[in-house]
Amino acid sequence: MLRIALQKVAVVAAAACLCGLPARSQQPNKDAAVTAIRAGKLVDVDTGKVLTNQVVLIRGGKIDSIGGNVAIPAGANVIDLSGKTVLPGLIDCHTHLADGDHADNADPVGQLKRTASQVALESVPNARVFLGEGFTSVRDVGVYRALNDIALRDAINHGYIVGPRMFVAGAYITITGGAGAMTGFAPDISLPLDLRYGEANNPWEVRQKVRLLAHNGVDHIKVLSTGAVLTHGSNPKSVEFTPEELDALVDEANHFGLRVEAHAHAAEGIKNAIRAGVASVEHATLIDDEGIALAKQHGTYLDMDIYDEECIQEEAKKGTAPADFLEHDRDLGETHRRNFTKALHAGVKLSFGTDAGVCAYDRSSRQFAFMVKYGMTPMQAIQSATSSAADLLGKSELLGSLKPGKYADIIAVDGDVMADIHAIEHVSFVMKEGKVYKNEKLER
Repeated sequence: MLRIALQKVAVVAAAACLCGLPARSQQPNKDAAVTAIRAGKLVDVDTGKVLTNQVVLIRGGKIDSIGGNVAIPAGANVIDLSGKTVLPGLIDCHTHLADGDHADNADPVGQLKRTASQVALESVPNARVFLGEGFTSVRDVGVYRALNDIALRDAINHGYIVGPRMFVAGAYITITGGAGAMTGFAPDISLPLDLRYGEANNPWEVRQKVRLLAHNGVDHIKVLSTGAVLTHGSNPKSVEFTPEELDALVDEANHFGLRVEAHAHAAEGIKNAIRAGVASVEHATLIDDEGIALAKQHGTYLDMDIYDEECIQEEAKKGTAPADFLEHDRDLGETHRRNFTKALHAGVKLSFGTDAGVCAYDRSSRQFAFMVKYGMTPMQAIQSATSSAADLLGKSELLGSLKPGKYADIIAVDGDVMADIHAIEHVSFVMKEGKVYKNEKLER
């Protein structure tokens, strides 16, 4: 019943929020069956090259053909991006779009001040803003209000609201009082089901939660293997789920064809998750040399949000961050970034994930510059949010690069991203499945 109610809320809510980013296509000739994009520079993430003077033909929301000698059919909609750099739509593999208003999320206890309907409605602008920043797909990795992310995903898919393509977890699977639990309130207060939906404390309870989430239509499973920074009563250096519980969770998820991502800061919790067979480790803050070797051996992605420390420290300077969160965070930021560089040099798979919601939703693209600062080339940073991210999602046949047969998820920037990665922070054109949602040239 909760899921149905939230879906209805998101459906009814969203129409009023469409004005900021138009849902309709802005192509000049709406009746044409083919759209052609002239790309001055085109980033081919599969080959790691930047091509020039390319034409991309789009039919039915997918790329039909692409190349330097592709003929444009008569009557096609022509979008001239010949003065821009064209890239695949970006993918953020660690977001929290469905947790409501960022301004109220410095402390998760703020969730208790709003109804589920409020949180669902507050999440609509997050999706719109994120698409406008060039992120055409996201892996949303958990919500405090269980199933809000399913409602948001489905409202976007039905065209009721504007946003990126969402792959959602439904809820956090966490131990009682753990990193993904709602904590920080008096112990004699009983929480409603949606705020304790994923709590599990032994292998069989873990399996039951996976089955429940699979039944509710999630796209992947999120488990909290260690303590957290932004949770009251937690310790990011602690190990929470046991190896046996993690093994059961991944095994059960595999039965439903679902991949698992594991939140983990502590070195032992990271290694427990990798050995259990998770697809990715989120944060991987305190990963040690053995953990890096295990990740490379197992082909496990590390999804390291190395930018959001900036936002945590900004909240600290403003005095708005809870004191215990700042104590948890002490000395973690630079360690995290050094370990990112170590994992990169070791050849570990790295995907792009920002923990969007810790920072405001219009700041995620700033992480690209930090990935370059800490060792990546601009091409590697872009690949982490395109071809590598699509691989992590298991959607490489549809997402992650500009190739015939894939979705026409296309963005453009005015600058040269290979010369200055900061150019990706100013996306001027966004297309998702062949529809234009942002075109600054047309909007002037």
